[in-house]
Amino acid sequence: QVQLVESGGNVVQAGGSLRLSCAASRSIFNINAMGWYRQVPGKQRELVATIARGGSTMYADSVKGRFTISRDGAKNTVYLQMNSLKPEDTAVYYCNARPNMWTDYWGQGTQVTVSS
Repeated sequence: QVQLVESGGNVVQAGGSLRLSCAASRSIFNINAMGWYRQVPGKQRELVATIARGGSTMYADSVKGRFTISRDGAKNTVYLQMNSLKPEDTAVYYCNARPNMWTDYWGQGTQVTVSS
């Protein structure tokens, strides 16, 4: 089992930047994939970015070139650097850990609000 705690959400103006952090309660080295998702009221949670155990990354088309996912194994932490933020990026951002194809762990979420 793994507990995830997100931080870094805030209110920022359009064009600004934020860095989200996701601290895991145990080593992330053996977790197959970790990622960031986001959700706005009334809509389904959507994938933002993932990073696999081998280091490969994947991004939603809407954030490619603006967001970067990374990890620090020594700190058991995954980051999401968000640049050139747009009002449509406003959402609750959730950290996800997927140790295997049958198991998902989620953090409590952190609110990101981008004002125009």
